[in-house]
Amino acid sequence: MGASQSSQDFQPNLDENNYSIKPQYQESNNVQPIEKTAHSELGDHAKPMEKTRKTLQLPHNCETILKDADSPVNKSSMDNLVSQLHSGVFLNQKRKKYWVNKKLNKNCFMLFARELSITWGGDYRYWHWCYQKDTTSDEYIEVAELLQVCWLEVHTKFDIAKLSPGTLYQVVAMVMLRDEAYGWEDAVNFRLTLPNGHKVERKETLMNKPKGLWIEIPVGEFTTSSGNSGELDIYFHEYTAGTWKGGLILKGVAILPKN
Repeated sequence: MGASQSSQDFQPNLDENNYSIKPQYQESNNVQPIEKTAHSELGDHAKPMEKTRKTLQLPHNCETILKDADSPVNKSSMDNLVSQLHSGVFLNQKRKKYWVNKKLNKNCFMLFARELSITWGGDYRYWHWCYQKDTTSDEYIEVAELLQVCWLEVHTKFDIAKLSPGTLYQVVAMVMLRDEAYGWEDAVNFRLTLPNGHKVERKETLMNKPKGLWIEIPVGEFTTSSGNSGELDIYFHEYTAGTWKGGLILKGVAILPKN
């Protein structure tokens, strides 16, 4: 996820370093596309060959999202900015990652394990925190390894206004099962709760999943609209069976566009 890609989706004709950056939509969540405009700094009588300023359109709420970036975003040129958006930007001390899907030009997010509320996650008898290299960059991110627990419960919330409107999104849990994983015969319960109270629920058994590699476990799907606001509630658990389980590494939860 978040692989670096070219700037094909952002190709207005710009003179080098001569542009201003405006979000594609206003922060009020009322979707108001901004027209590309040409502006002469010399007034209406400027010669046709003189330089003009153009507006670079960015994905929904991009500027607001980038305020939480861990390091400065390179805005020295359109190509540099677009390349960084496609590669991904870490937010909130590497608790999240934001990037733009090149093909769809839509917002994507990864909520890493530290952004999740994990029951007993602070008790080192049950969970072990360690660093692993991010699969799409040279950075290291923190993951949570389940040692042993009979009460699995993970929960987080996300501001839905940061997602691209009019888009079908899927939420997936990113996990890895060790070869010695055990206790996953009982299905894990997954649930999304939308801001309007609508719930999307499903179950999945992890025992026969591939071992030793990152896999995506579907949590649910939903569609955004232009007026979306409020929080998306993401929750999964397995504690009704009362069986002990272990050998699972939790990277986080990804929110990805499908169209």
